[in-house]
Amino acid sequence: MSGPGQPGPAAAVRPAAAEYRIEDLAHASGATVRTIRAYQDRGLLPTPERRGRANVYRDTHLARLRQIADLLDRGYTLASIKELLDAWDTGRGLGGVLGLVAEVHGPWTDERADRITRAELNERFGGTPDDEAVVEAMDLGVLEPIPGKDDEFLVPSPQELAVAVELYAAGVPLSAISGHLRELRGQVEHIASRFLEFTTEHVFARYLGHRPPTDSDAAEAAAMVRRLRPLAQQTVDAELARAMRLFATRHLHHHLSADTPLTPDEPPVAAHRVELPPGTISAVQRLVGAQNVSAFIAAAAEREVQSRTLDALTSPGARNRQVDQMG
Repeated sequence: MSGPGQPGPAAAVRPAAAEYRIEDLAHASGATVRTIRAYQDRGLLPTPERRGRANVYRDTHLARLRQIADLLDRGYTLASIKELLDAWDTGRGLGGVLGLVAEVHGPWTDERADRITRAELNERFGGTPDDEAVVEAMDLGVLEPIPGKDDEFLVPSPQELAVAVELYAAGVPLSAISGHLRELRGQVEHIASRFLEFTTEHVFARYLGHRPPTDSDAAEAAAMVRRLRPLAQQTVDAELARAMRLFATRHLHHHLSADTPLTPDEPPVAAHRVELPPGTISAVQRLVGAQNVSAFIAAAAEREVQSRTLDALTSPGARNRQVDQMG
């Protein structure tokens, strides 16, 4: 039995709460002393206990620093993190919000990253080392360097690398493959942006009325992300298959019929500069970023041309001409 003033068994085995000086906290968290002080000034860290001339920090401060680092890695700004942490500190809950963050930042494909050595890479692309092509692939994110291993790379999308290998084997130069990927990426990013705008307007707006959203709304939004995640890829796959069938048929018909031009007889159009209003350029830049302005405008023009081509092909007159040709 415990006598008066003596700790009971539970108290005897209870570990003392960890305490840190600011230098120790910096070492344990990976943050710098300067960063910790900046977080204190911005209200991101709880006020430490003052003992004499020193501040004493605890495990709660260490956990908060790790939480901030995780959110920064996920792309959140310090201002957004402050809002989330304020919601947590006032009892509004953060579990659902962090679940939504994890859902959005989770994998959007079943594909698994792989690794490849420099020797294997050279073998797949003709056996001749091409340092410039490797640099270009890393710039595009097709390859990622592995710290400490100069002769090995991470391949985020083995399928994308396999496509490049097949195109190269078919005779497409590496510079043309990388240029095509840059162009394609700008167009696909536009599609992704439009799909997100569409779903935000019609689905997620109901959950995102609060900043940050309530715990329950965030949990429901996370469940909705899981449901809608495959829809964008399924839609793009179906539309790409339809478009490829349509245009591949047209191109084949053109190349098999010497007298049939791919487009109506028109004089060749020389490349020339088109001046656009500054307001249009600014609007596009806000939408897709400065680096994607040219690709977006080109894609928009191409989309309009294709749309009008499809309209012409599906018009009653075009269908009647096709029936006459078959008859």
